[in-house]
Amino acid sequence: QVQLVESGGGLVQPGGSLRLSCVSSRNIFSIKNMGWYRQAPGKERDLVALMSSGGTRTYADSVQGRFTISRDTVKNTIYLQMNSLTPEDTAVYYCNARDSRYSIDSWGQGTQVTVSS
Repeated sequence: QVQLVESGGGLVQPGGSLRLSCVSSRNIFSIKNMGWYRQAPGKERDLVALMSSGGTRTYADSVQGRFTISRDTVKNTIYLQMNSLTPEDTAVYYCNARDSRYSIDSWGQGTQVTVSS
């Protein structure tokens, strides 16, 4: 498996920005898909953004145009830049590494993002 450590969460006012980071113990370029998910209280964990090893990005409709997923393959880190945050973005954000070729489906511990005035 892959160890993932997230950071960057916190409290931000509506309209503000945050950048989340996720450091991987494995070379992220070798992992088929890495992504960010979020889970609000009482709700299921949903996909926020996904990046394939080839660089293809996928976003949930609710964050399209506001959030950007990126990576630094030298640092084995993926990022989630979140702009124009709203209270509806409040959730625990989880980093995920998934690759069925190696039976990888790993999750980070999560980082809390709270958007409130």
